[in-house]
Amino acid sequence: MGHENEILKKITAFFASKPGIIFVGAFIGVMAAVLQHEGNPGNMGFCIACFQRDIAGALGLHSAAPVQYIRPEIPGIVLGAFIAALIFGEYKARAGSAPMIRFVLGFFAMIGALVFLGCPWRALLRLAGGDLNAILGLAGLASGIFIGTLFIRRGFNLGRSRKTYPVVGLVIPVFMLGLLIFLIWDPTYYDAALGEDVTFIRTSTIGPGAMAAPIALSLGIGLAVGFFAQRSRFCTVAGIRDSILIRDYHLLLGVIALVIAAFAANLVLDQFSVGFEGQPVAHDDHLWNYMGMVLSGLAFVLAGGCPGRNLVLSGEGNTDSGIFVVGMLAGAAFSHNFRLASSPTGTGDWGPQAVILGLIICIIIGLTMRDKS
Repeated sequence: MGHENEILKKITAFFASKPGIIFVGAFIGVMAAVLQHEGNPGNMGFCIACFQRDIAGALGLHSAAPVQYIRPEIPGIVLGAFIAALIFGEYKARAGSAPMIRFVLGFFAMIGALVFLGCPWRALLRLAGGDLNAILGLAGLASGIFIGTLFIRRGFNLGRSRKTYPVVGLVIPVFMLGLLIFLIWDPTYYDAALGEDVTFIRTSTIGPGAMAAPIALSLGIGLAVGFFAQRSRFCTVAGIRDSILIRDYHLLLGVIALVIAAFAANLVLDQFSVGFEGQPVAHDDHLWNYMGMVLSGLAFVLAGGCPGRNLVLSGEGNTDSGIFVVGMLAGAAFSHNFRLASSPTGTGDWGPQAVILGLIICIIIGLTMRDKS
Protein backbone atom coordinates (compact mmCIF):
# COMPACT_ATOMS: atom_id res chain seq x y z
CA MET A 1 0.00 0.00 0.00
CA GLY A 2 2.82 2.37 0.86
CA HIS A 3 4.50 1.70 -2.49
CA GLU A 4 1.22 2.38 -4.33
CA ASN A 5 0.78 5.65 -2.45
CA GLU A 6 4.27 6.75 -3.48
CA ILE A 7 3.43 6.05 -7.14
CA LEU A 8 0.20 8.06 -6.89
CA LYS A 9 2.08 10.95 -5.28
CA LYS A 10 4.67 10.95 -8.06
CA ILE A 11 1.94 10.95 -10.71
CA THR A 12 0.18 13.82 -8.97
CA ALA A 13 3.43 15.79 -8.70
CA PHE A 14 4.17 15.26 -12.40
CA PHE A 15 0.79 16.48 -13.62
CA ALA A 16 0.97 19.49 -11.30
CA SER A 17 4.32 20.49 -12.81
CA LYS A 18 5.09 22.52 -15.93
CA PRO A 19 6.26 19.42 -17.85
CA GLY A 20 2.99 17.74 -16.82
CA ILE A 21 0.67 20.44 -18.17
CA ILE A 22 2.78 20.71 -21.34
CA PHE A 23 2.50 16.94 -21.81
CA VAL A 24 -1.30 17.04 -21.47
CA GLY A 25 -1.68 19.91 -23.94
CA ALA A 26 0.64 18.21 -26.42
CA PHE A 27 -1.18 14.90 -25.98
CA ILE A 28 -4.55 16.49 -26.77
CA GLY A 29 -3.10 18.26 -29.81
CA VAL A 30 -1.50 15.13 -31.28
CA MET A 31 -4.49 12.90 -30.54
CA ALA A 32 -6.84 15.44 -32.12
CA ALA A 33 -4.79 15.31 -35.32
CA VAL A 34 -4.81 11.51 -35.19
CA LEU A 35 -8.59 11.40 -34.74
CA GLN A 36 -9.00 13.71 -37.72
CA HIS A 37 -6.69 11.51 -39.78
CA GLU A 38 -8.69 8.43 -38.78
CA GLY A 39 -12.06 9.85 -39.78
CA ASN A 40 -13.22 12.77 -37.65
CA PRO A 41 -14.17 15.96 -39.57
CA GLY A 42 -11.47 18.38 -40.69
CA ASN A 43 -9.85 20.41 -37.91
CA MET A 44 -12.30 18.69 -35.56
CA GLY A 45 -10.32 15.93 -33.92
CA PHE A 46 -11.71 17.31 -30.68
CA CYS A 47 -14.52 19.83 -30.37
CA ILE A 48 -16.54 19.63 -27.18
CA ALA A 49 -19.27 21.92 -28.50
CA CYS A 50 -19.56 20.24 -31.91
CA PHE A 51 -19.53 16.78 -30.39
CA GLN A 52 -22.24 17.68 -27.87
CA ARG A 53 -24.26 19.12 -30.76
CA ASP A 54 -23.91 15.80 -32.59
CA ILE A 55 -25.04 13.92 -29.48
CA ALA A 56 -28.06 16.20 -29.14
CA GLY A 57 -28.97 15.34 -32.72
CA ALA A 58 -28.45 11.62 -32.18
CA LEU A 59 -30.91 11.76 -29.27
CA GLY A 60 -33.47 13.53 -31.44
CA LEU A 61 -33.21 16.88 -29.69
CA HIS A 62 -32.76 18.53 -33.08
CA SER A 63 -33.42 17.33 -36.62
CA ALA A 64 -30.39 18.66 -38.51
CA ALA A 65 -29.51 15.48 -40.41
CA PRO A 66 -25.80 16.27 -41.07
CA VAL A 67 -24.90 16.59 -37.37
CA GLN A 68 -26.22 13.51 -35.56
CA TYR A 69 -23.88 10.99 -33.93
CA ILE A 70 -23.03 9.83 -30.41
CA ARG A 71 -19.41 10.91 -30.24
CA PRO A 72 -17.52 8.45 -27.97
CA GLU A 73 -14.96 11.12 -27.06
CA ILE A 74 -17.46 12.96 -24.83
CA PRO A 75 -18.42 9.98 -22.62
CA GLY A 76 -14.74 9.03 -22.68
CA ILE A 77 -13.65 12.36 -21.19
CA VAL A 78 -16.23 12.18 -18.40
CA LEU A 79 -15.55 8.54 -17.56
CA GLY A 80 -11.78 9.02 -17.76
CA ALA A 81 -12.05 11.89 -15.27
CA PHE A 82 -14.36 9.77 -13.10
CA ILE A 83 -11.80 6.93 -13.01
CA ALA A 84 -8.96 9.34 -12.17
CA ALA A 85 -11.01 10.97 -9.41
CA LEU A 86 -11.77 7.57 -7.86
CA ILE A 87 -8.16 6.38 -8.02
CA PHE A 88 -6.77 9.55 -6.47
CA GLY A 89 -9.56 10.01 -3.92
CA GLU A 90 -10.94 13.17 -5.48
CA TYR A 91 -14.48 12.04 -6.31
CA LYS A 92 -16.71 14.38 -4.30
CA ALA A 93 -20.40 14.74 -5.03
CA ARG A 94 -21.32 18.40 -4.68
CA ALA A 95 -24.07 20.73 -5.86
CA GLY A 96 -25.87 24.00 -5.19
CA SER A 97 -23.71 26.66 -6.85
CA ALA A 98 -26.39 28.52 -8.85
CA PRO A 99 -27.38 25.54 -11.01
CA MET A 100 -29.99 27.37 -13.11
CA ILE A 101 -27.56 30.18 -13.88
CA ARG A 102 -25.01 27.58 -14.94
CA PHE A 103 -27.63 26.05 -17.23
CA VAL A 104 -28.21 29.47 -18.84
CA LEU A 105 -24.47 30.04 -19.21
CA GLY A 106 -24.05 26.63 -20.86
CA PHE A 107 -26.99 27.37 -23.15
CA PHE A 108 -25.53 30.65 -24.43
CA ALA A 109 -21.96 29.34 -24.49
CA MET A 110 -23.15 26.74 -26.98
CA ILE A 111 -25.00 29.31 -29.08
CA GLY A 112 -21.86 31.42 -29.34
CA ALA A 113 -19.75 28.37 -30.17
CA LEU A 114 -22.11 27.25 -32.94
CA VAL A 115 -22.12 30.73 -34.46
CA PHE A 116 -18.32 30.47 -34.64
CA LEU A 117 -18.45 26.71 -35.30
CA GLY A 118 -16.23 25.44 -32.53
CA CYS A 119 -15.34 25.47 -28.85
CA PRO A 120 -12.01 26.82 -27.50
CA TRP A 121 -10.35 23.47 -28.20
CA ARG A 122 -11.49 23.51 -31.82
CA ALA A 123 -10.53 27.17 -32.23
CA LEU A 124 -6.97 26.20 -31.32
CA LEU A 125 -7.07 23.11 -33.55
CA ARG A 126 -8.45 25.13 -36.47
CA LEU A 127 -5.52 27.52 -36.11
CA ALA A 128 -3.09 24.59 -35.93
CA GLY A 129 -4.63 23.26 -39.15
CA GLY A 130 -4.12 26.56 -40.98
CA ASP A 131 -7.66 27.97 -40.71
CA LEU A 132 -7.02 31.70 -40.34
CA ASN A 133 -10.66 32.33 -39.42
CA ALA A 134 -9.72 30.89 -36.04
CA ILE A 135 -7.68 34.02 -35.33
CA LEU A 136 -10.92 36.00 -35.12
CA GLY A 137 -12.48 33.32 -32.95
CA LEU A 138 -9.55 33.24 -30.55
CA ALA A 139 -9.50 37.03 -30.38
CA GLY A 140 -13.18 36.93 -29.49
CA LEU A 141 -12.57 34.21 -26.89
CA ALA A 142 -9.83 36.29 -25.25
CA SER A 143 -12.07 39.38 -25.31
CA GLY A 144 -14.94 37.51 -23.68
CA ILE A 145 -12.63 36.11 -21.01
CA PHE A 146 -11.23 39.59 -20.37
CA ILE A 147 -14.75 40.97 -19.86
CA GLY A 148 -15.41 38.10 -17.48
CA THR A 149 -12.31 38.91 -15.44
CA LEU A 150 -13.66 42.44 -14.94
CA PHE A 151 -16.74 40.95 -13.31
CA ILE A 152 -14.59 38.60 -11.21
CA ARG A 153 -12.52 41.54 -9.96
CA ARG A 154 -15.77 43.24 -8.94
CA GLY A 155 -16.82 40.25 -6.85
CA PHE A 156 -18.72 38.01 -9.29
CA ASN A 157 -19.46 34.73 -7.56
CA LEU A 158 -21.86 31.89 -8.29
CA GLY A 159 -21.74 30.83 -4.66
CA ARG A 160 -20.32 27.75 -3.03
CA SER A 161 -21.25 24.23 -3.91
CA ARG A 162 -22.10 21.91 -1.04
CA LYS A 163 -21.44 18.27 -0.33
CA THR A 164 -24.34 16.07 -1.33
CA TYR A 165 -25.20 12.38 -1.56
CA PRO A 166 -22.58 10.40 -3.56
CA VAL A 167 -25.21 9.02 -5.92
CA VAL A 168 -26.10 12.57 -7.06
CA GLY A 169 -22.63 13.01 -8.51
CA LEU A 170 -23.04 9.80 -10.51
CA VAL A 171 -25.85 11.16 -12.68
CA ILE A 172 -23.66 12.55 -15.48
CA PRO A 173 -21.16 9.63 -15.53
CA VAL A 174 -24.05 7.14 -15.67
CA PHE A 175 -25.72 9.16 -18.43
CA MET A 176 -22.46 9.08 -20.40
CA LEU A 177 -22.17 5.34 -19.87
CA GLY A 178 -25.71 5.02 -21.19
CA LEU A 179 -24.73 6.93 -24.33
CA LEU A 180 -21.93 4.43 -24.97
CA ILE A 181 -24.33 1.53 -24.50
CA PHE A 182 -26.75 3.04 -27.01
CA LEU A 183 -23.91 3.71 -29.47
CA ILE A 184 -22.69 0.11 -29.36
CA TRP A 185 -26.08 -1.58 -29.01
CA ASP A 186 -27.96 0.64 -31.48
CA PRO A 187 -31.46 -0.50 -30.38
CA THR A 188 -34.31 -0.60 -32.89
CA TYR A 189 -38.10 -0.75 -32.90
CA TYR A 190 -40.60 -1.83 -35.51
CA ASP A 191 -42.35 1.06 -37.27
CA ALA A 192 -45.68 -0.23 -38.57
CA ALA A 193 -46.14 2.75 -40.90
CA LEU A 194 -42.79 2.11 -42.60
CA GLY A 195 -43.02 -1.64 -42.28
CA GLU A 196 -39.44 -1.94 -41.08
CA ASP A 197 -37.17 -1.66 -38.08
CA VAL A 198 -36.06 1.87 -37.18
CA THR A 199 -33.21 2.85 -34.87
CA PHE A 200 -33.90 4.92 -31.76
CA ILE A 201 -30.55 6.67 -32.11
CA ARG A 202 -30.06 8.89 -35.13
CA THR A 203 -26.79 8.75 -37.08
CA SER A 204 -25.93 11.04 -39.96
CA THR A 205 -25.32 9.60 -43.40
CA ILE A 206 -24.05 12.93 -44.76
CA GLY A 207 -22.10 15.87 -43.37
CA PRO A 208 -19.81 16.08 -40.33
CA GLY A 209 -21.95 13.65 -38.33
CA ALA A 210 -21.16 10.92 -40.84
CA MET A 211 -17.41 11.43 -40.38
CA ALA A 212 -16.00 9.58 -37.39
CA ALA A 213 -12.88 7.76 -36.26
CA PRO A 214 -13.34 4.14 -35.09
CA ILE A 215 -15.32 3.88 -31.86
CA ALA A 216 -12.59 2.05 -29.93
CA LEU A 217 -9.95 4.62 -30.88
CA SER A 218 -12.23 7.59 -30.10
CA LEU A 219 -13.27 6.14 -26.76
CA GLY A 220 -9.74 5.19 -25.78
CA ILE A 221 -8.38 8.66 -26.56
CA GLY A 222 -11.33 10.26 -24.78
CA LEU A 223 -10.68 8.19 -21.65
CA ALA A 224 -6.99 9.15 -21.68
CA VAL A 225 -7.75 12.85 -22.21
CA GLY A 226 -10.30 12.82 -19.37
CA PHE A 227 -7.82 11.07 -17.05
CA PHE A 228 -4.94 13.42 -17.87
CA ALA A 229 -7.11 16.55 -17.80
CA GLN A 230 -8.46 15.60 -14.38
CA ARG A 231 -4.98 15.20 -12.96
CA SER A 232 -3.54 18.37 -14.55
CA ARG A 233 -6.61 20.67 -14.30
CA PHE A 234 -6.11 21.46 -18.00
CA CYS A 235 -8.43 24.27 -19.10
CA THR A 236 -8.08 26.62 -22.06
CA VAL A 237 -10.29 29.32 -20.54
CA ALA A 238 -8.61 29.19 -17.15
CA GLY A 239 -5.23 29.42 -18.87
CA ILE A 240 -6.16 32.77 -20.43
CA ARG A 241 -8.10 33.93 -17.35
CA ASP A 242 -5.25 33.24 -14.93
CA SER A 243 -2.71 34.97 -17.15
CA ILE A 244 -4.90 38.11 -17.10
CA LEU A 245 -6.03 38.01 -13.47
CA ILE A 246 -3.00 36.84 -11.53
CA ARG A 247 -0.19 36.62 -14.11
CA ASP A 248 -0.07 32.84 -13.65
CA TYR A 249 0.92 31.18 -16.93
CA HIS A 250 0.95 27.54 -15.79
CA LEU A 251 -2.26 26.45 -17.54
CA LEU A 252 -1.48 28.63 -20.55
CA LEU A 253 1.60 26.48 -21.18
CA GLY A 254 -0.72 23.57 -21.86
CA VAL A 255 -2.76 25.64 -24.31
CA ILE A 256 0.38 26.67 -26.20
CA ALA A 257 1.61 23.07 -26.22
CA LEU A 258 -1.71 21.94 -27.71
CA VAL A 259 -1.38 24.31 -30.66
CA ILE A 260 2.29 23.51 -31.34
CA ALA A 261 1.78 19.75 -31.09
CA ALA A 262 -1.34 19.79 -33.28
CA PHE A 263 0.47 21.95 -35.85
CA ALA A 264 3.41 19.54 -35.98
CA ALA A 265 1.12 16.50 -36.19
CA ASN A 266 -0.90 18.10 -38.99
CA LEU A 267 2.27 18.71 -40.97
CA VAL A 268 3.33 15.08 -40.55
CA LEU A 269 -0.15 13.80 -41.49
CA ASP A 270 -0.50 16.25 -44.41
CA GLN A 271 -3.51 17.96 -42.84
CA PHE A 272 -2.26 21.56 -42.87
CA SER A 273 -3.80 24.07 -45.27
CA VAL A 274 -3.49 27.84 -44.78
CA GLY A 275 -6.25 30.26 -45.67
CA PHE A 276 -9.57 31.86 -44.85
CA GLU A 277 -11.69 30.26 -47.55
CA GLY A 278 -12.58 26.62 -48.08
CA GLN A 279 -11.68 25.51 -44.57
CA PRO A 280 -13.56 22.45 -43.27
CA VAL A 281 -16.76 23.14 -41.30
CA ALA A 282 -15.99 26.87 -41.08
CA HIS A 283 -17.17 30.18 -42.49
CA ASP A 284 -15.34 33.46 -43.10
CA ASP A 285 -17.78 35.98 -41.62
CA HIS A 286 -15.12 37.66 -39.50
CA LEU A 287 -17.47 39.79 -37.38
CA TRP A 288 -19.57 36.88 -36.15
CA ASN A 289 -16.61 34.53 -35.80
CA TYR A 290 -15.34 37.13 -33.35
CA MET A 291 -18.64 37.98 -31.65
CA GLY A 292 -19.73 34.36 -31.30
CA MET A 293 -16.62 33.58 -29.30
CA VAL A 294 -16.90 36.78 -27.26
CA LEU A 295 -20.20 35.36 -26.00
CA SER A 296 -18.73 31.89 -25.43
CA GLY A 297 -15.63 33.23 -23.69
CA LEU A 298 -17.73 35.35 -21.35
CA ALA A 299 -20.10 32.48 -20.55
CA PHE A 300 -17.22 30.05 -20.02
CA VAL A 301 -15.32 32.29 -17.63
CA LEU A 302 -18.45 33.10 -15.62
CA ALA A 303 -19.12 29.36 -15.35
CA GLY A 304 -15.57 28.72 -14.19
CA GLY A 305 -14.01 26.91 -17.12
CA CYS A 306 -14.08 25.75 -20.72
CA PRO A 307 -16.49 23.01 -21.84
CA GLY A 308 -13.79 20.36 -21.53
CA ARG A 309 -13.10 21.38 -17.94
CA ASN A 310 -16.81 21.21 -17.13
CA LEU A 311 -16.97 17.69 -18.52
CA VAL A 312 -14.04 16.71 -16.31
CA LEU A 313 -15.60 18.32 -13.23
CA SER A 314 -18.88 16.53 -13.88
CA GLY A 315 -16.89 13.29 -13.89
CA GLU A 316 -15.52 14.24 -10.46
CA GLY A 317 -19.05 14.49 -9.07
CA ASN A 318 -19.64 18.21 -9.56
CA THR A 319 -23.30 18.36 -10.56
CA ASP A 320 -23.13 22.13 -11.09
CA SER A 321 -20.74 21.47 -13.96
CA GLY A 322 -23.10 18.70 -15.05
CA ILE A 323 -25.89 21.26 -15.29
CA PHE A 324 -23.62 23.41 -17.48
CA VAL A 325 -23.11 20.39 -19.76
CA VAL A 326 -26.88 19.84 -19.96
CA GLY A 327 -27.28 23.55 -20.74
CA MET A 328 -24.90 23.13 -23.67
CA LEU A 329 -26.95 20.19 -24.99
CA ALA A 330 -30.08 22.32 -24.76
CA GLY A 331 -28.30 25.21 -26.47
CA ALA A 332 -27.25 22.91 -29.31
CA ALA A 333 -30.81 21.69 -29.80
CA PHE A 334 -32.20 25.24 -29.71
CA SER A 335 -29.54 26.50 -32.12
CA HIS A 336 -30.44 23.98 -34.81
CA ASN A 337 -34.19 23.95 -34.22
CA PHE A 338 -34.39 27.75 -34.48
CA ARG A 339 -31.74 28.34 -37.18
CA LEU A 340 -29.15 30.02 -34.99
CA ALA A 341 -26.20 27.79 -35.86
CA SER A 342 -23.80 28.74 -38.62
CA SER A 343 -22.79 26.56 -41.55
CA PRO A 344 -19.91 26.74 -44.06
CA THR A 345 -22.09 29.17 -46.06
CA GLY A 346 -22.29 31.69 -43.22
CA THR A 347 -24.22 32.52 -40.06
CA GLY A 348 -27.69 31.19 -39.34
CA ASP A 349 -30.81 33.30 -39.87
CA TRP A 350 -31.04 34.33 -36.22
CA GLY A 351 -27.51 33.61 -35.01
CA PRO A 352 -26.28 37.22 -34.72
CA GLN A 353 -29.42 38.29 -32.84
CA ALA A 354 -29.02 35.35 -30.45
CA VAL A 355 -25.40 36.34 -29.79
CA ILE A 356 -26.43 39.89 -28.90
CA LEU A 357 -29.19 38.61 -26.60
CA GLY A 358 -26.74 36.18 -24.99
CA LEU A 359 -24.21 38.93 -24.34
CA ILE A 360 -26.88 41.09 -22.69
CA ILE A 361 -28.01 38.22 -20.44
CA CYS A 362 -24.44 37.23 -19.51
CA ILE A 363 -23.58 40.84 -18.67
CA ILE A 364 -26.67 41.06 -16.46
CA ILE A 365 -25.57 37.87 -14.71
CA GLY A 366 -22.07 39.28 -14.26
CA LEU A 367 -23.39 42.54 -12.81
CA THR A 368 -25.99 41.09 -10.47
CA MET A 369 -24.31 38.01 -9.01
CA ARG A 370 -21.68 39.73 -6.89
CA ASP A 371 -20.38 39.04 -3.43
CA LYS A 372 -20.58 42.61 -2.16
CA SER A 373 -18.64 41.79 0.98
